[in-house]
Amino acid sequence: MKMNLPNKLTVLRLCLVPVILIVGMLPETVIPFYVSCVLCAVLFIGTSVTDMLDGKIARRDNLITDFGKFLDPVADKFMVIGTLFVILYKFENLRLLMIFTLIIVVFRELAVTSMRLVVSTGEGIVVAANSLGKIKTVSQVVAISTVFLEPVVQLIAEFIVEACKGVSVSWPTNVVPLTWITMIFSLFMTIWSGVNYLKSYWKYLDPEK
Repeated sequence: MKMNLPNKLTVLRLCLVPVILIVGMLPETVIPFYVSCVLCAVLFIGTSVTDMLDGKIARRDNLITDFGKFLDPVADKFMVIGTLFVILYKFENLRLLMIFTLIIVVFRELAVTSMRLVVSTGEGIVVAANSLGKIKTVSQVVAISTVFLEPVVQLIAEFIVEACKGVSVSWPTNVVPLTWITMIFSLFMTIWSGVNYLKSYWKYLDPEK
């Protein structure tokens, strides 16, 4: 099957998801913790860039296809949910937050996807991404990237302090303020955008049909 460039980028994004899972879940004897964090961050940010590029290229060059309409949101959901499972496995200090996050994200995506399917097939209405949905996606990318990179930044800061002052310091592993701030904002946007979608298109979900 011949695919255009946007569809190839979408397939690439989908193929990178298991790579992130493998890199993130390999034991530290194989890949050291901080190296794994950097690799996961680079891979995840790379997959997020393909998400931005495939849509932009498809709209610019009029390369929108049914295959892309189907696979693009699927790849996005696999990318985010798969990476959240890596974080759940890898970061014990964030386990409770990640369980709550996964529940919210999965339920939101199931609800919105089901609503899109019913509305588009029953009413012939295309449920397009709105500004809240786009902000939600960006906030998730920022939050997940922060989870992986904040421990690395803390390690670099420890080395700098030790090199400059000759004092050995150790940042508490459970103190990750940027992770909490970005993840809570991401959860807020996930809930808000989901409720907004349901509220906007609920009128098309006729219980008598």
